[in-house]
Amino acid sequence: MKKVAIYFLSGLSLVALSACDKDSDLANSGEFEYMIFGTFAGECGGEGCIEIFKLDNEHLFEDSTDVYPGQEHPYDGVYVQLPDEKFQLVKDLVDAFPSELYAEPETVIGMPDAGDWGGAYVEMKFKNDPGRSGFWLLDQLDQNMPQVYNEFVDRINEKVTLIHE
Repeated sequence: MKKVAIYFLSGLSLVALSACDKDSDLANSGEFEYMIFGTFAGECGGEGCIEIFKLDNEHLFEDSTDVYPGQEHPYDGVYVQLPDEKFQLVKDLVDAFPSELYAEPETVIGMPDAGDWGGAYVEMKFKNDPGRSGFWLLDQLDQNMPQVYNEFVDRINEKVTLIHE
């Protein structure tokens, strides 16, 4: 009977530990390939108008082309790897991704940059799972989108700021 209790407690401990383990996050699920995220503004001057980054399980990259994202196709950037310190600052952004976006029929949510207030770009890519892969242009104005997306846009803005500090 003691052995059964020990095995039970050991198994229960493993389950509890794995539930808290950050390795169970979306980015480490085995199917996650990358996330592209960033901000853009059309009526803007300088290099900071378009800030697009690519995040995978181990690295963060910055796009060097700074091309305004389009509505018809995913962003096609040329990426340069950033230091690991920058990756550490943003690696948790993947887990903030709102799963509701997968069900959106359109790639443009709200009116990004329609009144020169800018927009946010996000793209998710999963291996062998087109239902969880896609790209979206998101509005920066809270009143133009559901709250769940506003919180995510705020997180994108925070991460872009952190990268440039």
